[in-house]
Amino acid sequence: MEKFTLIFDPQKQKIVEEKILPAFQSAEVTLFPYKTGKVDSIADECCIITFVKDEDLAEIVNVSLGKQWTIGFLPHAEMTQARAGFGISEVLTEAIEDIKQAGEPIMSDLLLCNDRPVFNTVVIGNTLSVISGSVSNNSIVSRFEKAIGAFKHFGAHTPRAFNIEIPSKQTIKTAALGIVVVLHGKSSLLSRKLLKDNFVSDGMLNCLILAPRSIMELIRFSISSAFNPRDNQSLPTFIGHLRTKSIVISSPSPMDFSQDNNLMSSKHIELAVCDQNIKILPGRNLKRKEEKVTQSEIFKTKHLPTGEAYLKQVASKPLSLIYHASTEQFKDLFKVLRENAKTTNAYLILMALSTMLATFGLFANSSPVIIGAMILAPLMSPIISLSMGVLRQDRMLIVESMKAIGFGLLIGYMAAVFLTWVTPLQNINEEITARIRPTLLDLGIAIVSGIAGAFAHAREEIAKTLAGVAIAVALVPPLAVSGIGLGWFDLDVFSGALLLL
Repeated sequence: MEKFTLIFDPQKQKIVEEKILPAFQSAEVTLFPYKTGKVDSIADECCIITFVKDEDLAEIVNVSLGKQWTIGFLPHAEMTQARAGFGISEVLTEAIEDIKQAGEPIMSDLLLCNDRPVFNTVVIGNTLSVISGSVSNNSIVSRFEKAIGAFKHFGAHTPRAFNIEIPSKQTIKTAALGIVVVLHGKSSLLSRKLLKDNFVSDGMLNCLILAPRSIMELIRFSISSAFNPRDNQSLPTFIGHLRTKSIVISSPSPMDFSQDNNLMSSKHIELAVCDQNIKILPGRNLKRKEEKVTQSEIFKTKHLPTGEAYLKQVASKPLSLIYHASTEQFKDLFKVLRENAKTTNAYLILMALSTMLATFGLFANSSPVIIGAMILAPLMSPIISLSMGVLRQDRMLIVESMKAIGFGLLIGYMAAVFLTWVTPLQNINEEITARIRPTLLDLGIAIVSGIAGAFAHAREEIAKTLAGVAIAVALVPPLAVSGIGLGWFDLDVFSGALLLL
């Protein structure tokens, strides 16, 4: 006959008498009402069944480490964390049946957070609700609504600086929205979807570091997960994964974190695995492996933000809607764009010369001369700088670029009007006519040319195509035609060419 000691919540005695004891009628069950500080009176090497809250179970587990107990778990209404961590069925009759048919117990690891047992998860940071829609078990519509609803307040999603130290290995300095630490892949809905080949007795903890670079990255992940609810999806690039025996997480200011839904705060969080330290009767939902499990460590941190300058830039600031590359990553490009935004003498002289050349080419009805003016014109450079300034909300770059564009246009108009006044020609030829009646096709050309110009600036290896991009953009010829219309006092020529410009 089997012998059990049932440690139960005294407030649930009626359930014990009416439902639990009858189910164990073939076994000898000793009742032990739970009371703080009394469980250590139970004999060593007993088979314990618990029917208590999560907070009470923590004391029982601590005592069991020195008593060599075998522990089975029944689903108390306030034992949600341990139920998830040990894979216990939420249906009482099923959990009882699992204990009766468990056979040999298994040796389970125990995750400790600042020396306190963790049954399910440690969540550091208060913004991880943004992925709630992606890990929900509800319908697609419900998952989609939760995924979108998490992004109503963009300002709430603010990364913070973390130091993650792996003892005797390395220290990672990064900025992240938050960190989730679990013992194995079945501990939570998030880890269930993203972690593979993780078991309750492999001697490792799993640390997921949520470090998106923009709101759009989170939205893409949440929506794709909402429509693809299968477990074991591939890990998104913005989530770092550490699989190791212990880590120490620290931050310059106190971190708000949740240990099994208990809210705490600390500047220093130590997490470690006690390897196969507790003997349990596992639930039906626990992922386990009979043969010897692998204990290889994982350090997937390639895509996490690093570098002192970049961390200062992103930490403690709300995530931007789209990803902003760091100055360090593209410092040469940013240097060129800032130089291009300046209104220099050389820039103004080239604007005057290119506009004069384009004006002569237009009067001469000569395509080669006009193409030469296109290549000579420097107006595209401050426009590219302006687009970067707008994209990165760089006020100084925007102002400098607009000044350069404004003075360049003014010099161009003055050159074109002057040549129109001193030139006796008054006929509208084919080259002029082609630039006073813009259509939607010209709008498409402008958009594609702008993309090509920005792409050619950003990629050093294709910078040699800038001459072709300059011809495609063709800003100076419509500027010159608009100046000719102004010189002729012809509103149709002026307005048509201005619209094309």
